Amino acid sequence: MCPPAKLTLAQVRQLDPVRRGDEELGKAYELVQDFRTMLTRRQLACFPRWIEEAKGSGLSELRRIAEGLLRDYDAVRAAFSFEYSQGVTEGKVNKLKTYKRMMYGRAGFRLLRQRLLHDA
Repeated sequence: MCPPAKLTLAQVRQLDPVRRGDEELGKAYELVQDFRTMLTRRQLACFPRWIEEAKGSGLSELRRIAEGLLRDYDAVRAAFSFEYSQGVTEGKVNKLKTYKRMMYGRAGFRLLRQRLLHDA
């Protein structure tokens, strides 16, 4: 997922033979890099073309990803259009769920609340 320009020479030397040795892996790498570039540059106009390429790639994983993105097209369009993200909120929810799992059966809501407020 790293931009090719940020790869070290050693990483490029490891990646190139693998990409060239397996056609499917090379195609998957290209499509992932195209999607990353499209998303970072917010190029929504390229999205339909990418979907068609992913569906036609012959890779079932990429086809399923493309179909999932199409099912949730409004959210994908918003991700391309807005610079805002739910990342911070999702991180907080993940932290809460982790604490709940760790404390299951040991303590009540008061201790959970105190622990979360202490870490905030």
